[in-house]
Amino acid sequence: MEIERKFLVKELPENLQQYPHDELCQAYVCTAPVIRVRQKNDTYILTIKSGGMLAREEIEMPIDATAFEHLKAKKDGMLISKTRYKIPEEHGYTIELDLFHDVYEGFHMAEVEFESEEAANNYTPPAWFGEDVTFDPRFHNSRLCKNTVQEVAAFLSYVLSV
Repeated sequence: MEIERKFLVKELPENLQQYPHDELCQAYVCTAPVIRVRQKNDTYILTIKSGGMLAREEIEMPIDATAFEHLKAKKDGMLISKTRYKIPEEHGYTIELDLFHDVYEGFHMAEVEFESEEAANNYTPPAWFGEDVTFDPRFHNSRLCKNTVQEVAAFLSYVLSV
């Protein structure tokens, strides 16, 4: 079970390069249900996710580069690429800060995973977090990949103004 909250980011933390990070490229083979393939640095993962916003089932399986390329070619929508920083947080959680690239350049979102829905609901985010978008489907990567050029422009206009 994946239990996570998503937040827009008001300002990036200082000295971001001090934190470990991964380069991610992901494609959605299907968005309902979510079937995603991801390249994370030099590893490849197939993920299946159930529906849901705060909590949902998630199954991950390693695949090889050939399978990734084969499935990536069958993507439903555009590729999503981003750099993910892993930032330790004062309550013992890890903040996954995503800096999006390509058509979503300038968009930043933070995610925090929890062991229970109660912990997620009781979480107080740090001051550099912006709006909580956990329950807004526009901020799921599986939705971002389906946006048209015009929708991407409107989306970026919105997130860069809040």
